[in-house]
This record gives sequence, C-alpha cells and structure tokens, in this order.
Amino acid sequence: MAYTLEELKKKTVAQLRDIAKASDHEALKGYSVMHKHELLRALSRSLNIEHEHHEVVGLNKGAIKAQIKELKHKRDEAAGHHDSARLKEVRRKIHRLKRMIHKATV
Repeated sequence: MAYTLEELKKKTVAQLRDIAKASDHEALKGYSVMHKHELLRALSRSLNIEHEHHEVVGLNKGAIKAQIKELKHKRDEAAGHHDSARLKEVRRKIHRLKRMIHKATV
C-alpha cells in the first residue's frame, strides 16, 4: 500500500513497526528499537516518499548565524570577567536572533 508522509505521521509507533516489518529495505534494519522520528525517516526513505525540509524564508540565515557565533565569543568573555549585566544582555541577543530564525522557518 502506498502511504503519504502525513498518513505515516498519524500512525502509532506499533503501526509503523508493522509496516517496517513487511519491508526488508536496508534503511529499516533495527526497526524494532527505533523511535517514531527515526521510523518516519527510514520508512520515507524505503518507500521513496519525499521527506519535508524546512527552509528559512526572508532572512539571511548565514549572516544571522555569524552574528550568533560572534555573540557567543562575547558571552564567553563576559562570563570569564564575571560581568553578569553584559552576560545577560548578550544571552538575550543570542536568544532573539535564534527566535528570529525559528519564526522565519517554513
């Protein structure tokens, strides 16, 4: 039977394991100890189902990640100097940038 990714996501782990049992694809080796997210990925690979990928829309993700990396260095310096006010400020900036990326992800 042909499944879609949405149909597989709605199934329980036991149901996904039953589907995996019927197939002898290489990606499904060890299906009995896989978690649901692992089973979904393996089943989509074995059944040739296109797995959804998330993309960041409207932002330059690379530039924001570079800012986060720079802020992490500043965070480490502030922690080393025991400057709690600066440390809090930098952590909040990092958090805001990460949330910005998360909100722009579709």
